[in-house]
Amino acid sequence: MFDFLEDYDVWEAFWVTIQLTLYSAIGSLIWGTVLAAMRVSPVPVMRAFGTLYINTVRNTPLTVIIVATSLGLYQTMGIELGGGDSKEIGFRLAVLGLIAYHASFVCESLRSGINTVPVGQAEAARALGLNFLQVLTLIVLPQAFRSVVAPLANVLIALTKNTTVASAIGVSEAALLMKEMIEIESDVIFLVFAIFALGFVLLTLPVGMLLGWVSKRVAVKR
Repeated sequence: MFDFLEDYDVWEAFWVTIQLTLYSAIGSLIWGTVLAAMRVSPVPVMRAFGTLYINTVRNTPLTVIIVATSLGLYQTMGIELGGGDSKEIGFRLAVLGLIAYHASFVCESLRSGINTVPVGQAEAARALGLNFLQVLTLIVLPQAFRSVVAPLANVLIALTKNTTVASAIGVSEAALLMKEMIEIESDVIFLVFAIFALGFVLLTLPVGMLLGWVSKRVAVKR
């Protein structure tokens, strides 16, 4: 019943999905943290940029962002992000688009965590002579991260599933292989769906359970 799988490299396709998720998650966490710092910054220009970015990106379909990175950056402007063949360039462009999109959700999750930190702690830190960046990195963000592990886990799970959009620019991940298999193996179409659905469940379920446990362990007691 599974003999047809010998003609396809399902493991390689899911490995590409895992790489997309890993690189995009790291980038989204970094960029999202920077955006969150902008959203609570005392500098009006930075707050305005953060707000504009979040409102624009969150209300733009991910497919549009991914395709824009390929058509706009690569084909129109000739930006290759390090060079290489078309597959490598497409992979990096997909990672860039995923980072740009999911960083906005990371930012909002972090901002909600920042709002849970008592204002008196920041005021006490400023009274001791700490500047905004020091208050943010030493006092506020460590507590904010501990309180938003569960929301960040949801963002990571959504990111894992959203890597399927990378197939729109030809990245050889799981969704693109599934599309090819559906076209060729139409007689076992439901089995193909089941295989890929199971693959994504195996990717997301353990991560959700692990981060849920971590969330309970590191939660700030107030």
